Amino acid sequence: MLLAAGETMAMVAPREAERLHAADAFRVDAGGAESNVAGHVAALGHPAAWFSRLGADPLGERILQRLAARGIGVSTVIRDPGRPTGLYVKDPGHGVHYYRAGSAASFLCAADADGVDLDGIAVLHVSGITAVISPSAAEFLDRILTRAREAGVLVSFDVNHRLALWGPETAGAALKSFAARADIVFVGRDEAERLWGTATPAEVRALLPEVVELVVKDGPHGATTFTGVDHVFVPALKVEVVEEVGAGDAFAGGYLAALLDHATIDERLREGHARAALVLATTADWPDEVEEQ
Repeated sequence: MLLAAGETMAMVAPREAERLHAADAFRVDAGGAESNVAGHVAALGHPAAWFSRLGADPLGERILQRLAARGIGVSTVIRDPGRPTGLYVKDPGHGVHYYRAGSAASFLCAADADGVDLDGIAVLHVSGITAVISPSAAEFLDRILTRAREAGVLVSFDVNHRLALWGPETAGAALKSFAARADIVFVGRDEAERLWGTATPAEVRALLPEVVELVVKDGPHGATTFTGVDHVFVPALKVEVVEEVGAGDAFAGGYLAALLDHATIDERLREGHARAALVLATTADWPDEVEEQ
């Protein structure tokens, strides 16, 4: 089983690929890096669960219903009656607007990590977003990584640097430290260059030599996985991009599902690209095309 842990918010996006201010029809869905990954893993036939905090409010309930419908286990999610569920709004092609200050997820803490049951968990998936939403959430991330390593659980970490939340001068060292503690790391070549000044996938590998399986994504060009001194590159699929947000999560979900299938590195990369292509073609983090599979 895969367990994903981290913030999920209610996501509002225009149904069509049009600017937010001009749209008349919207979708209200669940969106979060870690739960997105869990959803793709579940869609590909593997048990997956998600842990976090949500407000005890209608948006929190909507998120739970949406994730459960995707086959994600949500029974251990904490409902917080004193804090709201976070919200973000997409403006297709022009970024995302976040309304998460004081959200329930920002109050994740080390004690929450101590309460997570890791029995039967093969892979723990987390991301760098948790490290920045609050100091207590960073402590949660630190503690759950430590517990997973002690329990022999494979740790997957998506760097997921969010420039709007913290600049590279602060984020670089912190995200490198978390990445070095993981077994599998996903990072975009462009974000690695922004964070660490590494211009090529090989330079990223030189910076993180201890990571057993390092996946460097290079947008429309493709992705490279480094294992030891070996590496495998698979080009991305050609797709007409509607919205990029969520595609990295889809890639990670496809890749990890293939890993759980004991697929080759080449097959893991191909499955990652296939899932990413589905999300790139829609305004949602979780497109209708995926729901119907």
